[in-house]
Amino acid sequence: MDFLKAHKRRSRLSESAYIALNVAMAITLLIIVLAVQSPWLAFGVVLLSKWRIFAVRPRFWFANLVANMVDIIVGVSMVILLYGASGYLWLQVGLTVLYTIWLLFIKPRSKRSLVAVQAAAAVFLGITALSMVSYSWDVVFFVAVMWIFGYVVARHVVGSYDEPMTEIYSLITGLLFAELGWIGYHWLIAYPLPGFGLVKFSQLALFVTLFCFVAERSYASYHKHGVVRKADILMPVMLTVSIMISVYVLALINGSDAL
Repeated sequence: MDFLKAHKRRSRLSESAYIALNVAMAITLLIIVLAVQSPWLAFGVVLLSKWRIFAVRPRFWFANLVANMVDIIVGVSMVILLYGASGYLWLQVGLTVLYTIWLLFIKPRSKRSLVAVQAAAAVFLGITALSMVSYSWDVVFFVAVMWIFGYVVARHVVGSYDEPMTEIYSLITGLLFAELGWIGYHWLIAYPLPGFGLVKFSQLALFVTLFCFVAERSYASYHKHGVVRKADILMPVMLTVSIMISVYVLALINGSDAL
């Protein structure tokens, strides 16, 4: 009995330490953003938090890096968003709270539905942050980052199904993201949001996230039934189309005729 009680105490202590470290991580990023003008220190903290990637033999480094890339994308994107929200403390605090929720309640989960949420967060936040910082980049770098996003999120989602062709699907998804990146780079539209500083709503981020939602629902249907059933993807497709039409109408109202 004493052993069981000691084990429970250690478990509670470990859980408390885990919560405290993750909350401290989010607050540390906020403090750095408020105190330091350059984002590099905050980027360093995000990468340093992933030190366990390299706490194994070198031949496992790449696999560990890919497995942690979704979390890294979200962390780096959050730093960019925090700096973009400079001057709006309420927004920076709100982003910090969201990042804390990510660290404590979303990132650690392995349920397939939450794995899909993790991937969606990486796509939307990653492309939003990329859109904010890449206006002066060469298109090659923009497309390359988009390829990485596609490869990583596909591997993250499809890998949760124990799919033997995960690598092939991931490479294909990376190629599709790169193509969308090429188009998005030349017709990139971002909408300013009142009170959000330099943080803008990226149309490319929204559309790619919606496409990924349809693709994930299609794959889930195929995995379960052997075919993609119309009933399983009808609502996601209708939602995607309706949102895209709404965005286009709003663009016209605001004086833009481009998607």
